[in-house]
Amino acid sequence: MSKNWNDIPFSATEGVQDFNYSNVGPAPEGYPREYVRDTYSRTVFAASYEDRCAAFIDHVLKNPGVNTVKGVFYELIRIDQDNGPIHESLLFAALDYIDARRDCADFVLTGMLRLRLQLWDSELLSEAFRSRLRDTVLGFKYWPDEPGVDSMCYWTENHHIIFSACEYLAGQLYPDEVFTNSGMSGREKQARAKKRIDKWLELRFRTGFSEWLSHVYFDEDFPPLLNLLDFAEDENIRRGARQVIDLMCYDMACNSYYGLFTCTHGRSYTKEKLNPYQESTSDTAKLLFGLGRFANEDNMSAVMFALSENYRLPKVIFDIATDTGREEWENRQRVSIRFSEAEHWGYGKKDLESAMGLLSFGGYCDPRTFNHMVLMLDEYDWWENKFFLEFKPAKKLIQVGSKFGLTTLVAWLLRKDMTRNNLTENNIYTFRTPDYMLSTSQDYRKGYGGDQHHIWQATLDGEAVCFTTHPGGYGLQAPDAYWHGNGFLPRALQHRNVAVILYKTPRTPNVVIGETLEFTHAFFPRDRFDRVEEKSGWVFGEKGDGFIALRSRNDCRWEEEGEYAGQDLVAEGRSNAWLVEMGRRSDYGSFDEFVRRISEAPVSFRGLAVRYDSPSLGRVEAGWRGPLRIDGKAVSTSDFGRYENPSCTAAFASDVLKIRHGEEELELGCR
Repeated sequence: MSKNWNDIPFSATEGVQDFNYSNVGPAPEGYPREYVRDTYSRTVFAASYEDRCAAFIDHVLKNPGVNTVKGVFYELIRIDQDNGPIHESLLFAALDYIDARRDCADFVLTGMLRLRLQLWDSELLSEAFRSRLRDTVLGFKYWPDEPGVDSMCYWTENHHIIFSACEYLAGQLYPDEVFTNSGMSGREKQARAKKRIDKWLELRFRTGFSEWLSHVYFDEDFPPLLNLLDFAEDENIRRGARQVIDLMCYDMACNSYYGLFTCTHGRSYTKEKLNPYQESTSDTAKLLFGLGRFANEDNMSAVMFALSENYRLPKVIFDIATDTGREEWENRQRVSIRFSEAEHWGYGKKDLESAMGLLSFGGYCDPRTFNHMVLMLDEYDWWENKFFLEFKPAKKLIQVGSKFGLTTLVAWLLRKDMTRNNLTENNIYTFRTPDYMLSTSQDYRKGYGGDQHHIWQATLDGEAVCFTTHPGGYGLQAPDAYWHGNGFLPRALQHRNVAVILYKTPRTPNVVIGETLEFTHAFFPRDRFDRVEEKSGWVFGEKGDGFIALRSRNDCRWEEEGEYAGQDLVAEGRSNAWLVEMGRRSDYGSFDEFVRRISEAPVSFRGLAVRYDSPSLGRVEAGWRGPLRIDGKAVSTSDFGRYENPSCTAAFASDVLKIRHGEEELELGCR
């Protein structure tokens, strides 16, 4: 039997749930003690943006803030609404966390700067807290070139804009003050941060996000942009921030299913992948689109949208997101850049600015970027940073190798293992009907090591989802890599409702992850479907009026013990081909007919070459090399435009984007 997801406790974002505050005292008398659960909305629960914001605010006021790095954001709502008491010891603990320069301290500072800029006159704040916050803002380490040792991550795409926005607004707030850690004036900090912000905004507008469609990190990207929109003095920055926010909302609208951001993702974690109702973006989707569930007590972005005085979701984006009855929605979009294009995008030099820019695309050990990495290790003394401790045992060797150009050669020889963090060019394909959605990163870095990439997913609702992985992971970002890590990435190809996923893992020794697991597996939670049947090598699932058929070339077995019993379908072997087809009751009449037609359809495997006579598409042919063919005709799986869908057609890196739906139109232009 399926779980009642409305009864499931709140869940913190997996990537930061272990980053808790210290010395949090007891909550004051009259403070909320028990969590009040929200219900999932499959239809729009409130037509106006203001009503949806009000509903989220009401939800927050009923619930306590929690002891996580993002839990303090609920206090901002209480202060804004003058609805005390507030948990001020939680606010002080948040300042302690920032002062300790722990990982994700910039998340917390983002909320504190909103508090300082918007809520400072509240009588709910003590003078002791006001004084302490001022000292924290002036004493923070805003960039790795400033003095002091820390354990913070500055370089990923989301942290890049968070640190930069914090530095800009802190400098604007205290223009004539000396920032005690750096010795710079506020005006100096504002000026240097502006350059990074301008570059970041331009790249996101023209090339999209390298951490593409992340149901974790969009929650971190929205807050600094909303802070810039609401408070930046520079009109150009405000305009750029608004347009990138619009495009992020548009990305969610194009790749969501009834408020669930259940598509391919550049970075994802196990909780979000297995439980879409608990995605970090779930609260935000319900506020923006009226679809979804207020599900996370540590949400940042929904709080910032509710507090923003300057942002309102464009109607055209709302209409696209809520057009759930549309018979077909087909979206293609390209995101991110190739490292071979680095010079074109202003990252062609071997300097710290280029190095940090390339690192935001995951360029740690790529042959084109390894020397940039070594430069930063030396200049910023990152040999002691916890994120790069794996480099430390080979410090001398790496430094000598870089001096004589050998690191590039080594990185090239080991590129399929060492470049697993890369978040470069990706061509995304999403196909949606009222009864299912199928989304894939087309032919993305096949055979290369992966990290937090989520390559494909089939969704029938917030419970019944399916995807495959080759398990594997390493380091701090993959403590549980069984589902959200990737040993090696597949070749995934999709056209409309059919996808082919091919795995070919190497036999050569690996430097990064050591052991290569000799199996692939599918998440197929039998208990969440209305019916599951197995026939002719296929596993079939029915949920509502949507159907899925999944087949593996290799024999499969169900895990019947442990945490994922009845959910984990394991196929032994270094190489394997998985085949998936989606269907609807309106197309087949019944689930039984869907099962019959697909189980009788001819399918053959020759190595990794697949030939399948799909009842809906015709003959599907794919292999490790060569194009995807439908009835003998090659189908494009690369070189997509910036967007190619019914509401927007634009070339990659376009300066102008026009989004249309019905009578509504939104034109966005690069600054």
